[in-house]
Amino acid sequence: MATIKRSLSKKRALNGKSEILLRVNINHGQQVRLKSTLFINPENYDADQNKIKKGKPGSAIFMELHQLNKTLEALESHICDICIEEPHSSLTTEYLQGRVNTFLKPTQADDEEDSTKEEGSATKKRAGRPRKSSTEQQAQKEPTFFEALEHFIATRPASTWRKKRYEVLMRALQRFEMYRKIRRIKTYKLTLRGFNVDDINDFEKFLRSEEELYVKYPKIYEKHPCDTRKVRKKAKPLPKGDNTIINMFACLRYFFRDCIEQKLMDEQPFAKYKGNTTERYGTPYYITLEERDIIAAHDFSANPSLETQRDIFIFHTLIGCRVSDLYRLTHKDIINGAIEYIASKTLKDRASTIRVPLNQRGLDLIEKYKGKDPEGRLFPFISQQKYNVAIKKIFTDCGITRMVTILNAATGQEEKRPINELASSHLARRTFVGNLYKKVKDPNLVGALSGHKDGSRAFARYREIDDDLKKELISILD
Repeated sequence: MATIKRSLSKKRALNGKSEILLRVNINHGQQVRLKSTLFINPENYDADQNKIKKGKPGSAIFMELHQLNKTLEALESHICDICIEEPHSSLTTEYLQGRVNTFLKPTQADDEEDSTKEEGSATKKRAGRPRKSSTEQQAQKEPTFFEALEHFIATRPASTWRKKRYEVLMRALQRFEMYRKIRRIKTYKLTLRGFNVDDINDFEKFLRSEEELYVKYPKIYEKHPCDTRKVRKKAKPLPKGDNTIINMFACLRYFFRDCIEQKLMDEQPFAKYKGNTTERYGTPYYITLEERDIIAAHDFSANPSLETQRDIFIFHTLIGCRVSDLYRLTHKDIINGAIEYIASKTLKDRASTIRVPLNQRGLDLIEKYKGKDPEGRLFPFISQQKYNVAIKKIFTDCGITRMVTILNAATGQEEKRPINELASSHLARRTFVGNLYKKVKDPNLVGALSGHKDGSRAFARYREIDDDLKKELISILD
């Protein structure tokens, strides 16, 4: 993973400020130096720790330094993301500096070194020319559609999970723009002020047609792939159902709302949208405690790696956290016999601590794998994708293959599928919530352990009357 080290330029602009410089270590032997284009008075910069001083709360400089630090951190995060997503061979100084300049264009400071130096000459060049109107000046300063979206992704979503959702949306919009260029005008570009409800409707049609468009226009998907994971052969886009599109549109709507607040857009395009905005899900399926115990007792000694993933899955069913939170748990998160963590998905909205007491089975599993992960985590985790593949094999080997009823995400129709074909890491979370709710009909108590907020639509789906209770009710009629 790329690392970034800051330093302060020894040169000073005419206003006395110096530029913050960045040295990016992409990997062993590959290093680039970049100009952040962010300037600061040296007395407000801690040269020993290479960080911006906080300033005295309430002082005039406090908010200025706070905003500068926020922008710098967002820029560094953006650079790290580029180093992860793009081939290292393309990460030249010129390329990365261009990405830095593009990223900061919406919020570039007026005290850049170049503009300070050229102020006198620029004034002379403008002499005798008609002054530009405020509308023209505004148009020059405003970011492009994707510059604004890129900046939004880097500065707004708090969790990695949310950032990934917005990155998926951005690639889909880039494909949509490229598709329109091919079908309409070569110079076509999406614009913030020009985006309206017709564009939303066209974008929805495009998303629903991507499976066919992938075959017809392969170059679009070569440039802006649906999946950015490093695999030998890229998979074609899967059919998108209502829930997927509703989730993407929720992200797009929130981005537009932010643009309206920044006066980059005049009105909300979704105000006139007549499409479906309510997600539809089936009743959650999960395994019983008896099925969980069958999996826990199965002999995997012939396959130690699968045994490890089985143990991780069993532990997962005992604490019920999201897989992203599971993968970052360390021994420091065990406090007085309980796991304590803050859910990364809701970090920005609800930064509350979730505390789940550990039973003896959970403590024994932690002890079994103590010191076996090189990164110091509770278990030697593999990638989430491989973890999901392992869970399906575990279910198959243990004979947990009963049929369950699901709602097909693409078609919206009911289907019957073997549970081992559907099993994934999220099934561990469902098992935790479902079995607890079966025993204790208190949503607030169960929600305190699972991290579901009050009134959560996801949690409400677990409140279906289970089969055992239905049998008890019917027995009254005997």
